[in-house]
Amino acid sequence: MAVDTIGSLPQTKVAPWNNPVIRGWVFQIVVVGLVGGLAWYLVNNTMVNLERQKIASGFDYLGREAGFEIGDTMIEYSPASTYGRAIWVGILNTLRVAVLGIFLTTILGTLIGIGRLSPNWLLAKICEWYVEIFRNVPLLLWLFLFYKLISEAFPGPRQAIRMLGDSVFLSNRGLYFPVPVADPVHQWIGVGLLAGIAAAWAVHRWARARQAATGQQFPSILVGFGLVFAVPFLVWLMGGAPSTMSWPELKGFNFQGGIVIQPEFTALLVGLTLYTAAFVAEIVRSGILALHKGQSEAAAAIGLSRGQSMRLVLLPQALRVIVPPMTSVFLNITKNSSLAIAIGYPDLVSSINVTINQTGQAIENVLIIMAAYLTVSLSISLFMNWYNRQIALKER
Repeated sequence: MAVDTIGSLPQTKVAPWNNPVIRGWVFQIVVVGLVGGLAWYLVNNTMVNLERQKIASGFDYLGREAGFEIGDTMIEYSPASTYGRAIWVGILNTLRVAVLGIFLTTILGTLIGIGRLSPNWLLAKICEWYVEIFRNVPLLLWLFLFYKLISEAFPGPRQAIRMLGDSVFLSNRGLYFPVPVADPVHQWIGVGLLAGIAAAWAVHRWARARQAATGQQFPSILVGFGLVFAVPFLVWLMGGAPSTMSWPELKGFNFQGGIVIQPEFTALLVGLTLYTAAFVAEIVRSGILALHKGQSEAAAAIGLSRGQSMRLVLLPQALRVIVPPMTSVFLNITKNSSLAIAIGYPDLVSSINVTINQTGQAIENVLIIMAAYLTVSLSISLFMNWYNRQIALKER
């Protein structure tokens, strides 16, 4: 008896427009062509308009003299510097606010999130009110409020508030305090600080491995703090202990010398920190509540205090829930720092805005802003994804 198999069935011819493979390729080629054509039209039209208006294109302007002041700089800068250096000053200022904001927001938000779960009724209600008040008012309004409070609540330089034996001054121009005069040894102190941090990290990993193998605990946190401070201190002693200081002194209408924290920077950092901490608190609270109640009961059953239960049992497990949404929060801090232009802080957007007004090259400058924020955001995402993989449960 003859048996027909599927392989022996005659192949049915399908028209090309009914073939799903061919149809898929055609649709993709058409979409790519349309997108490429639209991009070519926009670029070509823009170049023609720029040429007609006699506006130069390209990035040659980055090497020209900027000619404008920047009030708060982390590197040496003057109006004789180039536009490229002015933009670099803005990028560094943005990074400073973003890094400090992420650090302070994480600490404050975690404390408030834990506070919301406190059995103390008053503490839990205060943390709840904090979250509701800060997250329901736009960040821009908070920045205006803090800037007005700082610039108008404090006295002028002549009536500045004196602290720590007339070494620190607080006025509506900022907080002035003494700093060491630059010395070549300071570079080696920085290297010593990094070496101390690396040594503390190595000790912490060794202590964890030792505890896992033997059950014996080692005071790695205390030893780590000692290494972080001791190594730079030894480098300072070996370098001759340079101790020349630059002290702030009132000269004319303002203080000279020392270092100042500008009111605009303070208002921006405080506003970003307090506003974003409300969102972090909710993420931390939801991460802890996602754990089974038996985790806290088991921790209490073996005699751990509430603080030890939170630090050793609950928070390490809750991190697996907390870390992914925290990535978005950190990205928002970085991007929201662009609101600094509203209160006059010279961040990246502020520097670019002045550059656009003077050079007229808006497209190139906007591309620089986009590239800078994209680079920072991708770096944060890569780091957080790496950290998330480190704390994820690994099946063996």
